[in-house]
Amino acid sequence: MRCPACSSLDDKVVDSRLADDGAAIRRRRECLACGRRFTTFERMEEAPLVVVKRSGDREPFVRATIVAGMESAAKNRPVTGEQMEELGAELEEAIRSRGGEATSTEIGVAVLERLRELDEVAYLRFASVYKGFSDVGDFEREAGLLAGPGKAGDKARNPQG
Repeated sequence: MRCPACSSLDDKVVDSRLADDGAAIRRRRECLACGRRFTTFERMEEAPLVVVKRSGDREPFVRATIVAGMESAAKNRPVTGEQMEELGAELEEAIRSRGGEATSTEIGVAVLERLRELDEVAYLRFASVYKGFSDVGDFEREAGLLAGPGKAGDKARNPQG
């Protein structure tokens, strides 16, 4: 580490402590040339997350973009912003654990899975954009898949339950 006073590269570590709740290490150093003390911080460098688009282009993963899309799909639904942020963080961590790279298709499917568990209407809204629904039949087909076998027929036979 270069001394900020004399630019010497010779120093010794006098003290080391955890900083930022364990996310960094704070080191107090002393320059061996001039005797001045200074502080450095070590942080783990996180590899950037990458999205591989259908065209083959590679773009940085931006959690806010995913969260905004989910929030748009969940507008006027009983879903909180915190739940959307949590889903976005969950998705980001899943990509990070897979090596930091995912295709846009994989991300879209992961968002759909998470929204399906959270709110079925938000799921259908997101699916309509993601899957490019072109008519009512697409909605009906997806709603039928969402309901699962027998569920749609059960509601028709017994509308109250």
